[in-house]
Amino acid sequence: MTLAGHPRPAVAARRAGAAHDGERALRALYQEYYLRLLAYTNRILSDPHHAEDIVQETMLRAWQHADALTPDRGSVWGWLTRVAHNIAIDRIRARRARPVEVDESAGTAVAVEHADHAEAVLNRVAIRAMVDRLNPAHRSVVHEVYYNDRTAKRAATALGIPPGTVKSRLHHALRNLRATAEHHP
Repeated sequence: MTLAGHPRPAVAARRAGAAHDGERALRALYQEYYLRLLAYTNRILSDPHHAEDIVQETMLRAWQHADALTPDRGSVWGWLTRVAHNIAIDRIRARRARPVEVDESAGTAVAVEHADHAEAVLNRVAIRAMVDRLNPAHRSVVHEVYYNDRTAKRAATALGIPPGTVKSRLHHALRNLRATAEHHP
């Protein structure tokens, strides 16, 4: 540094070169991985807008941790998908942990009701009663998939049955629940 507080010309040139290299590296990451990472993230979230936010955050972290993106430390794709996956899971957990405050489809703020949860409680009681009326095989599949938040494959492992059987039983259980709900509003 010079006495006036400005960097020497050689230092400033190196910093500018490093910034330019960083921009080039980020562009290369976007060109090579953006669309694949967007598709990957959208499969997790089933929401293209949130998926795009996740990819942007992932690319920002890749830029911030460019030193970690070297072949001797593993694949860049593996690093990007792990970071995107972790961010997506964090966002899913955050959404589940707090009440919805914005109607995202309308883009307008709505009031969060804290006072009366009676309708939600009654709905849960009614749904639980309908699930309890299912035959035991269907009820166990619904419990594993919806209450324990398991995939068909993990539910199959927990129940000791093939994944196809889980899917079939779940299909029939949901069809029965839908029919019951239509006849008893």
